[in-house]
Amino acid sequence: MGAAPSYLLPLLQLSDSALPTGAFSHSLGLESHLHEGIVHDEATFANWLTQFVRIQLVHSDGLAIRFAYEAQTEAELFRVDRELHAAALPREIREAGVKMGARMLDIAGSVFPCAELAAYAAAVKAGECSGHPALAFAVAGKNLGVPFEELLTTYLFSTVTSLTQNAIRGIPIGQSAGQRVLAAAHQEVGDAVVLIQELGREDFGITAPGLEIAQMQHERQRARMFMS
Repeated sequence: MGAAPSYLLPLLQLSDSALPTGAFSHSLGLESHLHEGIVHDEATFANWLTQFVRIQLVHSDGLAIRFAYEAQTEAELFRVDRELHAAALPREIREAGVKMGARMLDIAGSVFPCAELAAYAAAVKAGECSGHPALAFAVAGKNLGVPFEELLTTYLFSTVTSLTQNAIRGIPIGQSAGQRVLAAAHQEVGDAVVLIQELGREDFGITAPGLEIAQMQHERQRARMFMS
């Protein structure tokens, strides 16, 4: 029996739900649906999460990770950053990406430094890029030698976990219900990883209009637990 891959512990650290990126303060549109009563229990949240993964997460963060992993030059990475930022039409979603991206860049760059992360951070500081947690995660994982499928699966499930933890607080549902939702999401995440590898550049940025509208409405919601 040999040692675990050298990238495993760094990958677990970067995907830990306790990583201080600020994900706990963002619902990414879920809170609007809580306010409207569309999401109100375990079953309705599980349905919301499924649609979020299949449509928005796959075509935004998921594809961005693939393009960042495949990028051969800084220019290619920076293009993905700009396109990902431009595709986020709701203001709070754009701001969430910038804020969480800055934290992920700072954490990954200080704990697992590499030249590509430093260059991306410098471009963000100079205003050439906006920054996004998916891209910082992708660059860090790529330089740690994480196989693409493992990197993508870990990021998607980390996002699902963060949203589930927020649903536990926001709906609220119990911890056991949250674990059932996460277990059911295993298949969705696995299917998403396969789909992301089959999509083309023209699929980047596809989203669900209803979710985008909910994300925009959240800006004017009077009582809020979350920033987005």
